[in-house]
Amino acid sequence: MRREWVLVLLALGLATTAALVFYLSRPTVLTVAVAPQDGPETGLLEAYAQALNRAREDVRLKLVRHGDVRDSGAALQAGRTDLAIVRPDVFMPENGLTLAVLHDEALLIAAPEAAGIEDFPDLARKRIGFVVRHDADLPFLTNMLAFYDLAQATGETAEAELGPGHVALVPLKPAEVTAAVAEKRVDAVAVIASPSSKPALATVRAVELGAPDRKVDLVSVPDTDAILQRYPELQAVTIPAGTFGGRPKRPAEEVKTVGASYRLMARSAVNRVAVASVTQHLFEWRSKLAAVTPVAKLMKAPDFDTTVAATSARLPNHPGAVDYFEREQQTFLERYEDYIYLFAFFGGTIGSGIAWLGQRLARKRRERVDIVLDRLLDILREARGAGRIETLDALARETDELVADVVQYARERTIDARTLSALILAVDAVQAALGDARRQLGSGPVESRAEARARTARLLAHGLSAAE
Repeated sequence: MRREWVLVLLALGLATTAALVFYLSRPTVLTVAVAPQDGPETGLLEAYAQALNRAREDVRLKLVRHGDVRDSGAALQAGRTDLAIVRPDVFMPENGLTLAVLHDEALLIAAPEAAGIEDFPDLARKRIGFVVRHDADLPFLTNMLAFYDLAQATGETAEAELGPGHVALVPLKPAEVTAAVAEKRVDAVAVIASPSSKPALATVRAVELGAPDRKVDLVSVPDTDAILQRYPELQAVTIPAGTFGGRPKRPAEEVKTVGASYRLMARSAVNRVAVASVTQHLFEWRSKLAAVTPVAKLMKAPDFDTTVAATSARLPNHPGAVDYFEREQQTFLERYEDYIYLFAFFGGTIGSGIAWLGQRLARKRRERVDIVLDRLLDILREARGAGRIETLDALARETDELVADVVQYARERTIDARTLSALILAVDAVQAALGDARRQLGSGPVESRAEARARTARLLAHGLSAAE
């Protein structure tokens, strides 16, 4: 029985260890809200999720599709997903922390050089053609107009000559830009796009083709620091000289403007180790992902100088992502040191408790043998004073029952040699006393003392061998 219990406990220990190893080694699955459905950002996350599955990494992504970045941001704030594609100027989740900037989009305003529009305030009393690519683009431009106290003309006012402080917005499709500029229906064309993207380049070239002298200027947005104070979800963007190529290069000098960003964000409560792993693979596999979705080339880490600045910025970063950027990712021991400490502490306490319980049970078992020995000594005294054969027979039967009980106990538990010797001596003495009492009362043949001792020794020795 003892060997069987040892095997059972060993099997349970192995099963527990295997379950623990399986639990710790299984991949962490994070849900990601992606939007817009046909956007390049969604394509990037799809390719990334598939790459994680193929590589059998320790973290996996489960994509949940949404129609708009407002919906994906709301899903993150409500806790329905762990990560989300977020455009902060559209909807900024209160619990959202940045892992990576998937790509920036800047406000690009191109105007024929002859129009003489250099800065954003120069757009007063002008008609701006606006190429809308996303639902959030129009509110973005409207906020910029409001910052410079430029009112948007509507209805008949938009068709007539514009008054001071008014701007007319003319929606345009990409194919209509050149004609609108050439026919002077618009004085400049605005688009919100990544400066290195095809839509941005196509817009600049279309304005250039419509300009009388085939020359184009990019309108700068001054006072970016003040704009960011009012609209912290935006960011300053610098368009380097020569971004759009050409000879002479376009633009001739770098241009300051503002823009929005598409970000991969995580809830603040998401495990920082899992976030660090997501961030690490995302940037390490950028070249591999760019072969599938070119927008991966535009991905970058959020700007920060120190760890404190990273977590207290206008758009705070997730500590797990900062761990990767700062090369301070946690090792296995660092990750589970609290659990290891608690296991060692409580494991020692539990082990001490088990040892104490074992001692108590062992003491109880010894008490059982002590009870048998005490009763045998009582029977010894009673046998010496018995005056009737019936009393001796009853004591003999009780002695046999005690011997049988000890034999059964010895088959289940180990009895030490000293205890066994004491039992043999006690039973031998009782048998001798019963034999002497029977001879005194003249009751038939009586088992000799040697025979009784030999029988007792055989019984107890047989029980001990079975126990061992």
